[in-house]
Amino acid sequence: MSVPLIDNKTLHELLPHRYPFLLVDQVLELEIDVSIKAIKNVTCNEPHFTGHFPTHPIMPGVLILEAFAQTAGVLMLKSNADYERERPIFYLAGVDNARFKRTVMPGDRLELYVEVIRKRLDLWKFQCTARVDGEIVCTAEIMNVKG
Repeated sequence: MSVPLIDNKTLHELLPHRYPFLLVDQVLELEIDVSIKAIKNVTCNEPHFTGHFPTHPIMPGVLILEAFAQTAGVLMLKSNADYERERPIFYLAGVDNARFKRTVMPGDRLELYVEVIRKRLDLWKFQCTARVDGEIVCTAEIMNVKG
């Protein structure tokens, strides 16, 4: 298992999200302006599992997309000294070509890979892939914008 490059405590300093909506637990790899790899440990006590679905709990796909956006926000912060100093809020501005290949359930370790496709001023576009045990569970292109 990899040692985190950015741990959960530091993520709390970087991102404005809090439980139950902080969807990134640690960052394992980060290449400025290029890519980031983060982890979300999916646990059975997360509130969405009580209704999605009680007898067969799965992580909602929209939360996987939000985890991509939060991971991309960390990459944006770390890639821009002004962002890191100002700590702006980044908004998910778009999702294209989202595909869900399998379910994510409690006990899974969701690996989030986010790569920069392009950036223009405060609008960045990313290619995202989520995996569990090396198997792709979701792919999408997202855009984040500085608020």
